[in-house]
Formats: sequence, C-alpha cells, structure tokens
Amino acid sequence: MALIGYAGVSTLEQTLDPQLRELRAVGCDTIHEEQASGADRTRPALSRLLATIKPVETKRRRGRRSG
Repeated sequence: MALIGYAGVSTLEQTLDPQLRELRAVGCDTIHEEQASGADRTRPALSRLLATIKPVETKRRRGRRSG
C-alpha cells in the first residue's frame, strides 16, 4: 500500500519544509501540500486527499509543527 502524506501550514511565516522532510523520511510516495490562511478553515488539498482514500485504509495523523 502506498503511503500518502499531507503537509499544511496556516501562515505565510510558516514553512512546509519540516513536515515535508518528515513525510519523505517515513517513505511517503505522494505528499499533498497546502498553505492556507488560519482564518479560512477550508482545506481544498486535504479535502481532495481524503476523497481519494478508501474507507478501509488507515489514516494516521501526527501532531502539527510550525517551522
């Protein structure tokens, strides 16, 4: 089974780099990236990702880190 990751930050001051490094280190085959305003709760990239995951697949979420 392919590993799929999601990296997201909510401010322009934050960077995806630490999350991307960690996702690559654990072997993610595909990584969906998103930089969106913290005031805007819509996350189009996350929504697209979740729409592609089959209900029987396991989803793991690690804590968010800003960088």
